[in-house]
Amino acid sequence: MSLSFAGTAQYQQIPSAVYHWNGVTVTKKANSEQRVLLEGATPAFTHMKVHATTVAAGEAPHPGHEHADEELIIVKDGQLTVTIEGKKETLEKGSIALIMPGDEHALTNGGQKPVTYYIMRYETGQPQPERGTKAGGSFVRHWKDLEYKTHDKGGRRNVFDTATTQSERFEMHITTLNEGLMSHPPHTHKAAEILLLIEGEAEESIDGTWQTSQIGDIIFLQSQVPHALRNTGKGSATYFAFQFE
Repeated sequence: MSLSFAGTAQYQQIPSAVYHWNGVTVTKKANSEQRVLLEGATPAFTHMKVHATTVAAGEAPHPGHEHADEELIIVKDGQLTVTIEGKKETLEKGSIALIMPGDEHALTNGGQKPVTYYIMRYETGQPQPERGTKAGGSFVRHWKDLEYKTHDKGGRRNVFDTATTQSERFEMHITTLNEGLMSHPPHTHKAAEILLLIEGEAEESIDGTWQTSQIGDIIFLQSQVPHALRNTGKGSATYFAFQFE
């Protein structure tokens, strides 16, 4: 089964902003619900879409399938069973899967509670399948296997840093920031970036304006936009950060 994605539509560049979990419409289906958090283009991708899906216990959102774009999955809550090219693994909260174009995959909730996960799908006008294959193809990373390295502001877990079929470089890490601290002074870089808060409270400076972020929100940062994050809550703040170009 092959699922299409962008078709021939032309997409505008996604504005740099905080996209709030509670600020989007929830679309309910027979055994799941979906929130579309953002959709558009980036300097690297002709089309990118980030949505979150909640699947009831014992259900699947759809049959196994494949598609021409790439897909990143991040488990928000619960346990998600991911099958990629016949290999099955159950991912716990904070775990991820990166699925290359053309690889058949299926998602199921075999547990007793709902599972919620983010999906980022993206494509470029010039995919390079051999680049994705050479870099190792599809893979998963379990939260429990990610080494936590402390530093003076908190700590960091490196998730991956790799080339893919759709991206020259895709890098993901998880930062834990101690109470009251800023990650770094406002800065810019060529790669667009997404931040996903999974613990605590934070504010993101986007081109000089501070915007609040709660757990579940997506912070999107376009290429060369000045930005910085600070922990505004009690205790630590933890967030995914991923860059792509």
